[in-house]
Amino acid sequence: MLYIIGLGLSDERDITVKGLEAVKSSERVYLESYTSILMVDKQRLEDFYGKEVTIAYRETVESYSDEILKDADKINVSFLVVGDPYGATTHTDLVIRARELGVPVKTIHNASIMNAIGATGLQLYAFGQTISMVFFTESWRPDSFYDRVKENSTIGLHTLCLLDIKVREQSMENMMRNRLIYEPPRYMTVNEAVEQLLETEEKRQEKAYTEDTLAVGVSRVGSDDQVIRAGTLRQLLTVDFGKPLHSLVIVGHRLHLLEAEVLRENAVDLEGLNLVLRRDYGIDK
Repeated sequence: MLYIIGLGLSDERDITVKGLEAVKSSERVYLESYTSILMVDKQRLEDFYGKEVTIAYRETVESYSDEILKDADKINVSFLVVGDPYGATTHTDLVIRARELGVPVKTIHNASIMNAIGATGLQLYAFGQTISMVFFTESWRPDSFYDRVKENSTIGLHTLCLLDIKVREQSMENMMRNRLIYEPPRYMTVNEAVEQLLETEEKRQEKAYTEDTLAVGVSRVGSDDQVIRAGTLRQLLTVDFGKPLHSLVIVGHRLHLLEAEVLRENAVDLEGLNLVLRRDYGIDK
C-alpha cells in the first residue's frame, strides 16, 4: 500500500492519528521537501514517528518515482506531504503512476493553507481563484497571475496568493556546467510579494488592485507564533512577518461585516483600516 499522508502545517504533532498509524506500519517513509516545509527538522519527525524518514527531492518524485513505489504492492510505503496531499499536482502524478503499477493507494488528508487561511477571518466561500507568485528575476517577470486576481476582483472575491519556495535550486551557471551545486533555500516574504504585485499593476494599469487595496499577510499559520496582519498593500510593505512560510490575501469587495471585524483585530493601523472600510466597502464602525 502507498499511503499519501498530509502532515498539517506546523510540527510533528499535526499528523492525524490515522496518518501516524499508517507511518508506523510502513517499511519506508518519504518526506516531500519542495512544495512546502514544516517548522521542525527531519530529526523531530523521526523521533516522534519512531521511523527513519527519507527526504524526497523534486527530481526524486518527478523523475525517479519508481524508487518510491518499489515493492509497494507487497509492503506499506508512506509518502508525507506538508499540508494536504493534493495541494500540488506532483502528488497526483505519483498516485497515477502507482495505480498504473497496480499499487493500492490510500490518502490521509490534513489541514493546508487552503483552508487554514480562514484564520484571517475571511470566509472561505468568498475566495476566488488561488494564485502562485514566483520570484522575479532580471530576465523573467511573469504576470499571468494578474489576470486571475482581476477576475476575482471583478466579482468581489478574495485572492489567496501562495508565495514561492526555492529549495535545492541550481544557478544557471551550475546547470549549464552540469554541476550539482545548489543555491541556499529562499522563501518569498509578504513584503516581496507586495512589491511584485505593485510592480505588475504599474505595468498593466488595469486596476485589478492598487496600493490602497486591503490585504492580509500571514506567516507560520497553524503554529504557536503565527502572525496575521491586515492593512493596505502599501502598509504591508514594511511589516515584519518573521520566519517562513508566508502567504498573502488580497481582499475582495464583497466583504462581510464579520470579516471586517476580524480585520480590525489584526490591523496594522486601525484608524487607517477603518478609513478604507468606510471609503471602499461602505462599512462603518
